[in-house]
Amino acid sequence: MWRYLDYGPGMVEYEWRGRFGSNEVETLHAEGFEREPEWTWDWRQQVERHSLGWVCARDDASQLVGWVNVAWDGGVHAFLLDTIVASTSRRQGIATRLVEHATKGARAGGCEWLHVDFDEWLRAFYLTSCAFTSTNAGLIQL
Repeated sequence: MWRYLDYGPGMVEYEWRGRFGSNEVETLHAEGFEREPEWTWDWRQQVERHSLGWVCARDDASQLVGWVNVAWDGGVHAFLLDTIVASTSRRQGIATRLVEHATKGARAGGCEWLHVDFDEWLRAFYLTSCAFTSTNAGLIQL
């Protein structure tokens, strides 16, 4: 586990496999995906069971302001899921740094590929700000 302090507008600390409460992540997730919180969801159990790691971003008041999940296949493929930043902390580069630390964590975990799916409005963020390469992919809505 590593920590990284970033000094921008306020201080933000990024931590690979950082501490978090399920309610903290659920609050961010519900806000980011414009839905009602599901307080029974256990984020800790979910990520510890299925993920290589995750990155937490905390402001100088120790408030969780950003989070990203790095799921994986147990081998060389990792997948970014749920890159989220609190509305009060957006447009400060937090999401970009979350992805940078997720990339570092996936690489350190022995992964050779980091995948991400995104809606069209996030194209510039992932392809330009985060340096992902556009690829062909397929999707079946279930």
